[in-house]
Amino acid sequence: MGRDGTWTGPDHQPFSDGLADAVRLLASCDVVFPAVHGPLGEDGTLAALCELAGLPYVGSGLRAGALAMDKPTTKLIARQAGLAVARAVTVTDTGAPPLPLPVVVKPVAAGSSHGVTLVDAPERYDTAVSAALALDTRVLVEEYVHGREVDIAVLRRPDGTLLTGPVLEVVNPGNSLFDTRRKYDGSAQFLLPAPLNTEQVRQLEDAATKLYRELGCDGVARTDFFLTPDGRLVLNEVNTMPGMTAESQVPKMFTAAGLPYPDLLAELLDGARRRRR
Repeated sequence: MGRDGTWTGPDHQPFSDGLADAVRLLASCDVVFPAVHGPLGEDGTLAALCELAGLPYVGSGLRAGALAMDKPTTKLIARQAGLAVARAVTVTDTGAPPLPLPVVVKPVAAGSSHGVTLVDAPERYDTAVSAALALDTRVLVEEYVHGREVDIAVLRRPDGTLLTGPVLEVVNPGNSLFDTRRKYDGSAQFLLPAPLNTEQVRQLEDAATKLYRELGCDGVARTDFFLTPDGRLVLNEVNTMPGMTAESQVPKMFTAAGLPYPDLLAELLDGARRRRR
């Protein structure tokens, strides 16, 4: 499925009947693994299509995908669950920054850090907002949180129990952002397990599991936090369809927990078939 919603078949040729052809192809599948990021993918759209077609699929359903993709909504749910979130304002146009600098400007609903900019000077603000508006009609302007970026994944196993992987820390040199380029050019550096004490790990596990349940997630979801110098955990975001290549964060986490990549994929597929028979 392309960014414009165009579907192509195994021969890479566009379907003549578009979605109708796509549904016919999906109907021939045993289980769908919708490893698609961004709008029309991890926002629950593909999950809803699979539900309508009566197909088992890996990962969260429409509700969890839509709630987690919409960053202000995720913040509301997290705050209601007792988790700390960064101050943020939603804007739809350029103008004066609504919060003191530095701020992080990002599309409300986009994946893989596309359109995310750290703004530390007033003259850079409008450019950052315009870049985000190219991807969404709403833009989140969020206070910059000084702290370590720590990620944790929650997996629903085929028997329904939840498993958390070891915490991973993203090494951000010079307080830089973990942006799209670093996510995909191989330059990202991780500490696994993250150097944390037992209480910090417990807090992360509790927070991630609670939010997983509050959002109604399924399959695997990765929750990203900031750990501030004074020890506070501040939610960054929830990814209901995190990167799943062998070199992505989540497979690395569960491999370190004793669940190798092939076994992780097998559990996700088995869980999808069991829950949606």
